[in-house]
Amino acid sequence: MSGPTQQYDWGNISGDEPAERTRPERMPVPAHLSSDIGLLVLRLVVGASFAAAGARTLFGVAGGIGLDASATALADAGFMSFAGPLAWVLAVGQLVLGVLLVLGLLTPFAAAGLLATKGVAVVVALVPALSVPLFASDGANSLELDLLLGAGAAALVFAGAGRIALDAGRTYQRRPLPWSVLSLLVAVAVALLVLFVLRR
Repeated sequence: MSGPTQQYDWGNISGDEPAERTRPERMPVPAHLSSDIGLLVLRLVVGASFAAAGARTLFGVAGGIGLDASATALADAGFMSFAGPLAWVLAVGQLVLGVLLVLGLLTPFAAAGLLATKGVAVVVALVPALSVPLFASDGANSLELDLLLGAGAAALVFAGAGRIALDAGRTYQRRPLPWSVLSLLVAVAVALLVLFVLRR
């Protein structure tokens, strides 16, 4: 008993183009509760860390240095002309954007803003010093925390908030890549503006 014969397209002699073969539709990326929980944990840790840092600077609570000391630190880092306003913007920005991350609201934009702050912090620490310790165990003012929080913010720019968030179902969550790239470009532009315009 022979099996079913396989059909081949041998073409034709009329010169007509064969019918275009249709490509199968791409399968949607499956959503898993485990990845949603993982993104929730990441949002809570990264967002709460930024929000706490902003609150400590803004209100001087929990051992925070307050706005005046923060402005002095920014002036020492080279932001002499804009140290006061920049300290206020940085504190409020970290607080508000951190809370947005915790809630999972406007996640790629909030994460991009926080990524910009950590990008500036790393560049200021490395240039021109180049002697800042990488790990916290190697000395004070290390880059370890800045890099970890910056990496967490960068991950949320591209991964989004997950479904356990106020962003669930929004356009930038259903089509994340274009919005992620746009958010990243804005973050880079803001970081460059702060570094090359406000640092004087």
